[in-house]
Amino acid sequence: MERVVLPHPSRDGRMPPRRDGQLPRRPPQPSSPDEVLRWIEEGRIAPPQAVDYLHRLEREPAPPVTEDERQREREIEAALADLDALIGLHHVKRVIREIRAYVTVRERRSRVGLINEPLTLHMVFTGNPGTGKTTVARILARLLRALGVLEKGHLVEVERADLVGEYIGHTAQKTRHVIHQALGGVLFIDEAYSLARGGEKDFGKEAIDTLVKQMEDHRQRLVVILAGYRQEMAWFLQTNPGLRSRFPIHLTFPDYTVEELVAIAHQMAGQRQYVLDAGAEQRLREILLALPPGFGERSGNARTVRNLIERAIRRQAVRLLERPGAGREELMRLTAADFDPAPGRGEGWP
Repeated sequence: MERVVLPHPSRDGRMPPRRDGQLPRRPPQPSSPDEVLRWIEEGRIAPPQAVDYLHRLEREPAPPVTEDERQREREIEAALADLDALIGLHHVKRVIREIRAYVTVRERRSRVGLINEPLTLHMVFTGNPGTGKTTVARILARLLRALGVLEKGHLVEVERADLVGEYIGHTAQKTRHVIHQALGGVLFIDEAYSLARGGEKDFGKEAIDTLVKQMEDHRQRLVVILAGYRQEMAWFLQTNPGLRSRFPIHLTFPDYTVEELVAIAHQMAGQRQYVLDAGAEQRLREILLALPPGFGERSGNARTVRNLIERAIRRQAVRLLERPGAGREELMRLTAADFDPAPGRGEGWP
C-alpha cells in the first residue's frame, strides 16, 4: 500500500500554511490509540507522526459532557422508550434504531474529519389504517430533533386537499406553503396516492412536481413521509419517474394479530386507568376473532380496539351509575358485560 504523508501539525496543534494562501484544513485525526496503531499498520502514517498523535491524545482528555448533551441523550432515550412501548412493529423498530445509529456514527466521523454522504431520510410508510404509521412518524420526528437532524421535530400531517388547489398556480402555492410550515420537522402526507388519481391533467400532478423539487431543495431541513395502503402506494410510486428513488427508506406496517390487539387493549385501558378482568379479555378476544374478513383493511387494527375500549368504558359508566358506593377497584375494572353488544338492533361494529 502506498504511504500517504498527512500534513504534520506543530506541537501546539496548528497546521502549516498552504501554498495557495488558503486557510489550512485540518486533516483526519485519530480518535484513539488503537486507531493510531491501525494507521501505522495500514501505512497511512510514519512512526514519528504516530508518536505525536499518541502524545496529543494523552494531552487531550475527552471533553466533559455538557448539560445540553445530557438533555439531548435523555430526549433520545425517551423517544426510543416510546417506540419500544408500541406493540409489535419489530421490523419498524429495527430500522429506526439503524437510523439512530447511522446519524450518531456520521457525527463521530465528522469529528475526526471523515467524509459523509448527504443525509436523506425521506420515507414511505405502507399499511392499513390503525397500524401505527402516524404514531411512529411523531416519535421519529422527536428522535431526529434530539439527534440534531431536524431543528424543531414537529409533525405536519396533510392530505390531498391541503396540497391541491382549484386553479392553475394555486396548487404550487398551497404545496409550498405546507412545506414551509413543515421545515425543521416531518411532513406526513396520508393517502399520498390520491395525488395521482386524477391523471395527467389533474392538479395533483403539479403538487407532486412541486413536492419533489422542494424536498430536494430542503432535504437538510425536512423529512417527507408518504403514507397509504400498500398496493396503492406501489402504483403511485410508478406514476412519476424517479419518485421511488427519492425515498430511500420504505417501511411496511403489518396488520396486528389478535394477540397483539389484546395487548394493545390492555395498554390503552391502562393509559386511561382502567383494567380488563379475565372475562373482559376473553370477550374482547372473541369479538376480534369474529370480525369480518378484510375488516382491518378498512378501519380495523388499533383504531378498532380503541373504539371497543371507549365503548366499554361508556357501558361501565352506565353499569355503575346506580352504584354510588363503588370503590376504586370497581371503578377501574372492565368486565365481559361491558364489551357485549347492546341489546336490540342499531349498533354495528365500532
